Amino acid sequence: MWGIIPAAGAGTRIQPLACSKELLPVGGQHDGMMEHPRAVSEYLVDRMRMGGADKICFVIGPKKFDIVEYYSAHHSASSTITFVIQPRPQGLCDALFRCVDLIPPDEQILIGLPDTIWFPEDGFSMLPDGLFSFLLFPVATPALFDAVIFDDDKRVREIQVKQKNAQSNWIWGAFKLPGRLFRDLYELWCEREKQDEYVGTLINAWIAKGGTAIAVPYGNIYVDVGTLPNYRKAIQLLSEGAPATATGI
Repeated sequence: MWGIIPAAGAGTRIQPLACSKELLPVGGQHDGMMEHPRAVSEYLVDRMRMGGADKICFVIGPKKFDIVEYYSAHHSASSTITFVIQPRPQGLCDALFRCVDLIPPDEQILIGLPDTIWFPEDGFSMLPDGLFSFLLFPVATPALFDAVIFDDDKRVREIQVKQKNAQSNWIWGAFKLPGRLFRDLYELWCEREKQDEYVGTLINAWIAKGGTAIAVPYGNIYVDVGTLPNYRKAIQLLSEGAPATATGI
């Protein structure tokens, strides 16, 4: 199983930084002798490994080789880490599809965002094999994210991309799909002349053509650390310990 982590963005909302935003220290971990800071992206890597990923692909920009250096020194031998370059930041779809030729059609794929921390930690395990499924989280400000509209059968009907007055407070924070569907999405993106910057608009086109995606409203905490206030919230959350249930930020 593959995990794809798009990490090529410039992180303009939280600049200036001395490192890539994916390496921002949030919380810590013990090595048996002392505590060390953790990079925020490590939380996603851990969740992907918990969900079954044994191969991780970071999509990075040409100036973000500090991510390569960090994970070359700190990653676990339990998974293989690969790096792919996105020459210019051209949106999430472009970043993800840089990996399309790496992944066989029969492999499962987990996708998440490296500047987020979410709970429960086993969220990826709740997503079924062989289907296109979204792990959803409730948030107080859905207009800042991609709100997911789904019916009583948990079928996704629409993704509202950063839409004012969004009709749902459930947003997608991660998703899973088989390699064959990933290739189908790539081909649809190409048919649409690669104009989709956001995953949500591409999924809406996928659904309009008869594609199916499943909503899994299992998450309870979602923090995007891409702004300084939310970075502080993430540090506070981890220092206090994640509660069993909470409303996303």
